[in-house]
Formats: sequence, structure tokens, C-alpha cells
Amino acid sequence: MPKYTQELLDEAKKHLLKTYRQPDFILARGAGCRLWDTAGREYLDLYGGIAVSALGHGHPALVAAIASQAAQLIHTANYFYNEPNAKLSAKLCELAKMDRVFFTNSGTEAIEGAIKLSRRFHHAKGDVHRQGLVATFNAFHGRSMGAVSLTGQPKYWEGFGAPIPGVSHVAYGDLAAMERRLNDQTAAVFVEPIQGEGGVLPAPAGYLAGLRALCDRVGALLVFDEIQTGIARTGAFMAWHHDGVQPDLLCSAKGIAGGVPMGALLTTEKFAEALPVGAHGTTFGGNALASAAALAVLETIERDGLIAHAKAMGEHLLGSLAKLVEKHPSVAVAARGRGLLCGLELDKQVDVRAVLDALRARGVLVSSAGTSVVRFAPPLIVTARELDEGTAALDAVLAEFASQREVKS
Repeated sequence: MPKYTQELLDEAKKHLLKTYRQPDFILARGAGCRLWDTAGREYLDLYGGIAVSALGHGHPALVAAIASQAAQLIHTANYFYNEPNAKLSAKLCELAKMDRVFFTNSGTEAIEGAIKLSRRFHHAKGDVHRQGLVATFNAFHGRSMGAVSLTGQPKYWEGFGAPIPGVSHVAYGDLAAMERRLNDQTAAVFVEPIQGEGGVLPAPAGYLAGLRALCDRVGALLVFDEIQTGIARTGAFMAWHHDGVQPDLLCSAKGIAGGVPMGALLTTEKFAEALPVGAHGTTFGGNALASAAALAVLETIERDGLIAHAKAMGEHLLGSLAKLVEKHPSVAVAARGRGLLCGLELDKQVDVRAVLDALRARGVLVSSAGTSVVRFAPPLIVTARELDEGTAALDAVLAEFASQREVKS
């Protein structure tokens, strides 16, 4: 290991909180769908910073927008409008098919805003006891106390005390269970069109429409968490566009600004007054630099046809993963996903982290989801050739694991 790399690792291990399980290498630069570490080794990036690097690394349009805006104006308080944010608000609402937006720094903050807005909407109407929030098991909505309370995975709550009051969970995809749970105390329902962290699990056919009908019936808000599925990731600008089921509130983040921290809470006009002046705020959300970056991402997605490209490349990737299931049935169970958010479920006896390590040793970076899923969320600019390179490496790794299982048996 080069001396410089070791020195950096020593500093990081000494001073960073150990909240992540990070391997012993340090990424230094990127271009397109490629990354290089401080030792000069090249990697194919097929996880995109967990669906964040929408335009890949070093995209000219994003680099130019950030550099130009940094030279003009980086930040002012939200006491004032700024030019790129005004332009971004119009463009994002147009593409997302929503009416109003509140900009945040992350997806977690967008979820927190949705919790506050949904409860305050009912309170303003005099329905002060309508504070219940219903989410689904196996969901993931973020790490703050509000967002983690909605997250239907107890491992994320452990040691942090009781979740916020009024939160309950039902099985994902089960409309009957949701119908039994909703009542006149329910403020909002939170759901992901595809459970990303839960294992890349798409909503069953008719589920989103069923939720819309149930929420309308009881007067609850319907909130879609599109933090991972939005911004062209699934082959539509927002995943709900596939089904035509509009939420009342929509949470977005990750790919929205190509890696510059940003999130967004979008609403329909009906709920625009639910957070009046002084009811909510943020210091950095929607600042000029992040807004310029996001505007460049959205304009590039439109100009370069990346929604259609994500759809086509996703179909290519999913087809390749399905072939791996056929080829390696002892270690690969199922392929699923939509657009460029795909997962390969492994047999429960296969160590998914060991698979990720083996892929990294072959120069391919992916991530995991759930307990046994290899997750692909590459930059939207990825090519079929790059996807084939990644799935070929996965093919070789699965063959090795299958062989090891045969020897043990």
C-alpha cells in the first residue's frame, strides 16, 4: 500500500466516528462511470454513490455550473430569493408534476418536513388529534428520529429510545392491512414506490392506486418517498409517473443535484399553505450553489434523453441479471427492479458482503440492500458495455461461490 494512502487511512481511522464499515482504500477522483483510488487503481462505479451520482463523475455540465455559480454567489440566507433557486423550483415542479417545493439538504430532512406538514395541515383545520403516521415494514426513510421512526426495520431504532409517538407499520404491498390500520386519527401514509434499502422491492401492481383510494376515503395525506427512486432513476422522472398515481407530498433527494447535498419536499397546491411563514425552515436548503448544480442535472437529463436511456439500460441490466439467476441457481435467487435501480437476490446462505468484496477485487463497485441483495444504481449515463462489464464480473464471482458450495456439500 502506498505510504500516502496508509497515512490517510491512519488519520481517518483515528478521527472519524466508526459509523461505516469502510474497506482499506481511499477514492480520489472520478470520470464518467469510473473511479480511481489514491493508489491509482481503477473501479467501475455501478452504485453511483447509492443512486446519487446521476451524471456520473466530472460531468462537464455539472462541473461548469458549480464553478460558475461558486464564482458568483454560493449562499445567502433564505430571507432572500436567489436566481438559480427560482429557476430550479419551476423546472423541478414541471418535471415532477407537482406544484410547490421546499428545498432541504437531504432526503431525511424532506421526510421530516413531510411529517410536520401532514400533521400541521390537519391541525390548522381544527383536527388537532389527527397525528397518526402509517408506514410499512422493511421501509427505510432516513436516520433522524422522525425518519427512523417511520423506518420499518427495528435494527435502525436500537439504542435510541422510543420512536416518535403515533407511528405504526403494516406489511408492504398489503392493502387490506393498510385499510384496517387507517382511521380518523391518521394524518398521513408514507410509502416507497420501490423499497430500495429494503431489498429493491417494487410495489405490487395496483398497490399505489389502492393507497390513493384509501387515503382519500379517510382524509389522510399520501406521501411518496422517492428519495432513491426519483430523478429519472426508474426510467420515469418520478417512479409514480409509471402508474399515474399522484401523491399529496413527494420527498426527493439523492440524484437531484448530482452529488451536491440537496433534497426536496414537493406538494400539490392543496397543501401549499400548510407550512406558513415561520412554521419550517433551513439554513442551507436551496442555496445558490446547490440549486445551480440541481438545475444543471435536470437540464442535462432533459437534453440528453436520460429518462429513456435509464429505461433502456435498466431493461438491459435486468435481463442480464435474470440470466445469472438461470446460470447460478444455487447462489442467485431472483432479479428485480425498474430502470437503473436493480437488485440480484442471493441465497440466504451466501454472504452478500463477501460478494461485494470479491467484485471490488475485480474492480467493480456495487452496494447491498436488505440482507442478501446486490444492488445496482449506476449513473444514468452508464452504457450497455459498462453494464456488461459489471455483470461479467458478477458472473465470475457467482461461479466461484457456487463452486465453493458444491465442494462443501
